[in-house]
Amino acid sequence: MTAKADAKDRSPRRGLRRAGYAALVVCVTLPTGVRAQEDVSAFTDRPSLNFYGVTGLIDMPSAQGQPDGQLSVTVSHFGGLTRSTLTFQILPRIEGSFRYSQFSGLNFAGFPDYFDRSFDISLRLLNESRYLPAVKVGLQDFVGTGLLSGEYLVATKTLSPRLKVTAGLGWGRLGSAHSIGSPFGNRPAADIGTGGKPNFGQWFRGPASPFAGIEYRVNDKLSLLAEYSSDAYDIETGNDPRRPSTAMFDRKSPLNFGFNYRINDAVTLGGYYMYGSEVGLNLNISLNPYNPPRRGSQGPAPIPVSARPDRQASPDIWGTAWSQSPKASSNLLATVSAQLEPQGIIVESLAATASSVDVRVRNSGFDAPAQMVGRVMRALTLSMPASVETFRIVPVVSGIPSSAVTLRRSDIEALESAPDASDRLLAVAGITNAGPRPAGSALNDELFPRFSWNLGPYLRQSYFDPSRPFRFEFGAELSAAFEPVPGLIFSGAVQKKVYSSIDDSTRVPGSRLPGVRTDGYYYDKEGDPGIANLQAAYYFRPGENLYGRITAGYLERMFGGVSGEILYKQPGSRFAIGAELNYVKQRDYDLMFGFRDYDVVTGHVSGYYAFDNGFHVQVDVGRYLAGDYGATLILDREFRNGWSVGVFATLTDVPFSDFGEGSFDKGIRLKIPVSWFLGNSDRRTIATTVRPITRDGGAKLNVAGRLYEQVRGYHRNALEDQWGRVWR
Repeated sequence: MTAKADAKDRSPRRGLRRAGYAALVVCVTLPTGVRAQEDVSAFTDRPSLNFYGVTGLIDMPSAQGQPDGQLSVTVSHFGGLTRSTLTFQILPRIEGSFRYSQFSGLNFAGFPDYFDRSFDISLRLLNESRYLPAVKVGLQDFVGTGLLSGEYLVATKTLSPRLKVTAGLGWGRLGSAHSIGSPFGNRPAADIGTGGKPNFGQWFRGPASPFAGIEYRVNDKLSLLAEYSSDAYDIETGNDPRRPSTAMFDRKSPLNFGFNYRINDAVTLGGYYMYGSEVGLNLNISLNPYNPPRRGSQGPAPIPVSARPDRQASPDIWGTAWSQSPKASSNLLATVSAQLEPQGIIVESLAATASSVDVRVRNSGFDAPAQMVGRVMRALTLSMPASVETFRIVPVVSGIPSSAVTLRRSDIEALESAPDASDRLLAVAGITNAGPRPAGSALNDELFPRFSWNLGPYLRQSYFDPSRPFRFEFGAELSAAFEPVPGLIFSGAVQKKVYSSIDDSTRVPGSRLPGVRTDGYYYDKEGDPGIANLQAAYYFRPGENLYGRITAGYLERMFGGVSGEILYKQPGSRFAIGAELNYVKQRDYDLMFGFRDYDVVTGHVSGYYAFDNGFHVQVDVGRYLAGDYGATLILDREFRNGWSVGVFATLTDVPFSDFGEGSFDKGIRLKIPVSWFLGNSDRRTIATTVRPITRDGGAKLNVAGRLYEQVRGYHRNALEDQWGRVWR
């Protein structure tokens, strides 16, 4: 799985090729602005996923797609071949997959059991209509070793509510059986190198073979399938003289037969008779951000808006004499706090005049910032004297005001019961820079100094070790945080493992670069118990639309030092730019207080942009932990309920041969809010990052509390996405 590459080749042409590789790894076009409707039938009637984990029949693809946003995990097995695939419907027409395959007993490329990683991408060119079929073009294993690489053009037509037919033409693996010729020329040999690079020159070249299939839906749960496969499985059957291997099974027929049984909306089980000799099984688990287990909000209902009496009928109530009292703001702070603290909203300060109020709050109870704003505005209608017309709600994150949401009380009173209340309230809301706390603000004396601690479980995962593809570790973590004044936070965490299969790994790291990530092997062996982090962070506002952070200490599992960051972002803008500079030193393997000899100055200039349809782009340019220079491109799709699925790729001046297996850093990251499962408002998330291979090139510091993710949730673009929850 490795090959030689020219370590000296850093020509402009090579740079352009690398840029092309990064663009393909990200593998989606800029958003189209189309947002799919939440059609429940789309989730229950969705097409099946094949043995490759993509939309298809049994082993062949089809031209259909999953519902927008569908995230699926498929595990399939037949003939000693096991495929585990993560598939995401990126857009209604675009589907992407990452796959990890095990070939047991193949004896290929020097490995008795061969493991392979691959990426797929497909684009539906034509949606099915009354007379025309759906048409899709796809690339299989376009970033990987090329072992599973193939391309296809496929059409699917629904003949009746129960019957669908599919026919297509495949190249590469999908053109290896019963070829009809090479319509676009010969297929060149794959330039695998160290893996992880697309082979542009092979696409749709070489022999092409037809495939076809049929699916009959017996009822809502059971479907029967049959297909004619165009994959000869030459390597797996030992029939490829160019790549010797041990036969895993005997391919006696191109025909496959089977069934899919949908246990529920999330789980489907399939059983098949494959290639005239093998029995296959397929398990699929699918989730969709638009289709939560529990629909609607399960939390407590908000308090109603308290409308003021008519001014002419009750003029005394509208008086302003109350504002002359020196204790007016402090008394109102206590009243508002009594309303909001039971809901998980902490009032940090309040400044009231005869006509306006500035209230600064911390959100610890609501996963949707707009819902928190709505709860605060309701409490203010109940607590503020009638003369107060302007509400200025300032969310505070880590001690820094992130934005100011300004609302007129009369608008809130008039719109509460309006059918389009959310849109009309947003149209008159002001979302601006927060600015400094008003002079004379009453402070919440009970808030500072603030101490919190937690004792609970932790979980770490490790992927793609050939001897055991999935490893994990769990144990107990004691964490604590102390905030003596707003913005100054001391925090730390200590971990003690209870069980670990990660530290059983025998794959000793080897790297031509400093072991800034591959040395994780040694931390897993020696770091128990260990200090996960121990740091002091100071957050501040250096100027209008500016946010700042300084962090020092044991910043992450492998590095300690000093980190500084500054971010420029206007609350109403989709664009932000930031810079981070770090001086760090590698920690001792025992994860206690000592350091190793390696130190480095690392940092990046970062640009951020929020597109329509929930797409977020981030570009980091700078120096990485191994001393290499380059750039990282990140593309996330974030849904209104907090789901986020993204991809990233990093290219630096480290040659592919020095980087090692995988050629460059890339991967997938996933975040699912706990509230999606529970139906209750909850700020916790389940998050993971999947890398095909962990190497040292392109490695970034994992410092906590970076500014963009902290403040952007309270800026206009994010608030607009969730504004429908402002009245909940």
